[in-house]
Formats: sequence, structure tokens, C-alpha cells
Amino acid sequence: MRYGFVIDQNRCIGCHACTVACKDEHDVPVGVNRTWVKYIEKGAFPATSRHFAVLRCNHCDDAPCIEICPTVALYRSPNGIVDFDNDRCIGCKSCMQACPYDALYIDPDHQTAAKCNFCAHRVELGLQPACEVVCPTQAIMSGDLDDPESPIARTVATRKVSLRKPHKGTRPKLFYVGVEEDALQPTMTETSDTHFWADKYPGEDLYALSASRHGTPIPGGAREVYDVPHPRPWGSKIAAYLWTKSIGSGVLMVAALLMILGRGQEGPLMNVVSPVLALVFTGLTTGLLVFDLKRPDRFYYLLTKPNLRSWLVLGGYILMAYSLASVIWLAYGTGTGSVPGWVVAACAFLGIGSAGYSAFLFAQAKGRDLWQSPLFFWHLVAQAVTAGAATLLLFGLVTGLSGQTMATMGTLLMVSLVVTGSLVLVEVVLTPISEDVRRATELLTCGALREKFWGLFMAVGILLPVIFLVWAGAQEQASWFLYPLSAVLALIGLWAFERLWVEAGQAVPLS
Repeated sequence: MRYGFVIDQNRCIGCHACTVACKDEHDVPVGVNRTWVKYIEKGAFPATSRHFAVLRCNHCDDAPCIEICPTVALYRSPNGIVDFDNDRCIGCKSCMQACPYDALYIDPDHQTAAKCNFCAHRVELGLQPACEVVCPTQAIMSGDLDDPESPIARTVATRKVSLRKPHKGTRPKLFYVGVEEDALQPTMTETSDTHFWADKYPGEDLYALSASRHGTPIPGGAREVYDVPHPRPWGSKIAAYLWTKSIGSGVLMVAALLMILGRGQEGPLMNVVSPVLALVFTGLTTGLLVFDLKRPDRFYYLLTKPNLRSWLVLGGYILMAYSLASVIWLAYGTGTGSVPGWVVAACAFLGIGSAGYSAFLFAQAKGRDLWQSPLFFWHLVAQAVTAGAATLLLFGLVTGLSGQTMATMGTLLMVSLVVTGSLVLVEVVLTPISEDVRRATELLTCGALREKFWGLFMAVGILLPVIFLVWAGAQEQASWFLYPLSAVLALIGLWAFERLWVEAGQAVPLS
């Protein structure tokens, strides 16, 4: 049994009865929607036409929201309906990033995720969903797609139907008849900073508000004239989490590398300061993750109700293992003054895991094409080395770092900066895999974010530190201020990149 929807846009009159019925049936608060009607217009006056698209959860057979949900708050019922459990949700907003259709939102009353659940309570009683009952033109049809005798199965088999973003591989079960494809693909329509009877929320659509292509006609002349707001779920706290995690995981990676290179004789810095920094910044990372939850009081559900397919859960386990290894390093460093090789190797391995697991978490956010990059893991590892070297340079100067070790660490920082900058440039220069990626990278390179990208990240965070580090190597007497200056600039550039990557990834609308 696989319940699904067919919406006949030839019949739809854009009356919003389905939206109102859904709100009434589920007591949906003002400002959010489980189902909504999008309007687009085509042509030029007087030869214009208006088209509608009823949008909602697609109840996908391969739903990415279920995979990424860390507490199994989202699940698939035996009848194929993708439902949710408010009592398990921690409000991490990961499901909102995973959904390519903008179907999920945060309920402002309960601070948990919510979406269309196919009126599961009605279906269980043999009733139709509320939206289907009230539709005045019978444009909405629901039923069992696996039953060849059902009206919905016959419609799908005999009519030309369309799907939203089938290339995402989610196998959606919401089919459209007679829909304008422009209404289903947001990149095919012109966007603006207002709707025809309302303003957009400030910053709601960064691409429409301030990208360099704003105002450039789209072939075909399709224009978005009404949609509901879809605020970006993640912001500065997630960028800060990536930044603190880079420092926390990088300090022991760099310390381990220095020991391998025979530069690990700086007793207090390697034995005490490095593991303490790892524990402090890993703790800050965990705190930021908890603080970003809409229901931080439920954070322990990650341990008591885990979904082991979610990289939010797996990443939490990696951070805990890394913290434990850091404690062992600190215990040996303060107790015996010598850290065994197996501890060093374990911390280096777990440090790489702590730095890189976010690449797999972001890859589960299938709604955001920019974050699907196969290079992102290496971005994060290189950034961790950059952050670790820069932080140890700053603290090493306080603890009396030797000139030889300072030079080695400066070289390591310079190499990691070159690698980081090269990876990012390759990422934005290569042919994009989709229109969403093209628009997101365009925002970074020549759009609204270009000053921060080229100025704050590439110039201040990459180019200047590399120049200063080369200078410090050639002018030994100037190293006392060039090394810390380079370290500070590198950390500033790293913060700028994390902020830009999170912002640009969410800048292109999904619906």
C-alpha cells in the first residue's frame, strides 16, 4: 500500500480552500503552512496568463528527511505516508535542509518540525484528507498507488503527470496533471523582492533580493508573483559550530603531526595546552549544537532515541570519542610528561573524523545542492589543520614556542591555507552540477556575497597570511609579530568562509 496525491492543475482555481482546510484541521499557526498555493505569471501585458501550483509534502518513497532526522521523529507508516512524532522532535531543522521541496517548517507553538501528514488520522478511519474534501473543483485526488483499480492509480497510468525534482531520487508520490513546469521549478522563474500583494520577509530570498542577476529576464517570461515565506533554517550558530569544531579537532591533529615530525618537544604546549584547547572548543561545538535546537531540553534524545543513519547522531558519537581521547592525552601529558604513540594516533584519527563528519551531514541535506560537493570533506580537514596551526601558534607564543617549532608550524599553516584556498577556487570555478549550484557560486563570486568572499575570505584570510608567513620565513627577526598576525587573519578568514558557505547554500529557493 502506497498512498499518494494527484493534483489536477487544469481544475485548480487558486482559491486556497485546501490551505484553509489544512490549517483548520491541524490547527496550523499563522505564518506557516502545510499546503499552499504558488502563483506564477507568464507573458507580457496584455497577453498574460496566471498559473497555480499546489505545493506540500511529497511523501517520498525514499524520503531524505527520514534519513537525516536524528531522533526518528519522522517515519514512514505501513501505508506509505511520511508522518512525524512531535514528542520525539528536538527542533534541529535538519529535515528542513534535507527536503528538496520546502515542505517542512518549525511550528512556532511547539518549536518542533511539522508538515503535511496526509491527514493520517482521517485516512485510518477511511476518510479523505481535509484538503481533498473541500476542493470545490475536485482538483485533489488521494488513494493507493499500488491498487491498479484505484482512481489515482488509473490517473497516473493514463494521464501525463509531472513530478517535482525527480532528479533528486526521492521518488515522490505527489503527481501533477496539467501543471506549468515553471511553477514546479523555482529556478525557471524570475523572482523579486515583493509579491503582488505582499512584501517578502527581509533576507528571505537572498538571490532575488540582491544577486547580480536580479532583474535579468528568464527565458519564457515566467514570474513568481505569490508564494509563502521559507526562512533559511540555519544561521550564524551553525557557522560558529563549524568554526569551533575546526579549532577543536585541528589542535590535536597538528600536535600529532608535529610529534611525527620530531617537533613535539614543547612540553606544556603539546602535553597540556593542546588537549585542553581540544576539550574547550569541542565543548563549545557541542554547546552551539544544543543552543541551536528549538527544543534544547530534549538534546539527550540523541542518545536515548537515536537514528543511527543520521550523521547528526554519528557525529555526536565521534565528538564524544574525540573528547575522551583528548582527556587521555591530557592525563598522560600532565601525569608522565609523555604521550604514548597510540594515544597520538587515536587523537589524530578521531580529529580527522571530528573535522570531516560534517561533510556527510551536509550531504544528507539533499535540498541544498551546494553542500553536495565531494570536495567538502577535504575542505573541512584542510580547514581544521589551518585552525589548529593558527591556534597553536598563538598559544605557543605565550608558552614560549621555540623558533624552529614556530617555523615548522608556520610552514604547516601556510601549506594548509594554500590547500584550503585552492579547494575553494576549484569548487567555484568548475562547471556546476545544477542551476542551484551555479546560482549559489555566482552569489559568492560576483553576487551579493562577493565582497566578503574575495575580500574577507580570499584576501584577508588566505592571501595576506600566506604573504606574511613567507615574509616571516625570510625575515626571522620579524617573525614575532608576523606569525601571530597571520594566525589571527587565518582564523578570521575561516570564520568568514563558514558563514558564507552556510548562507550561500541556503540562498537559492527550493519552491
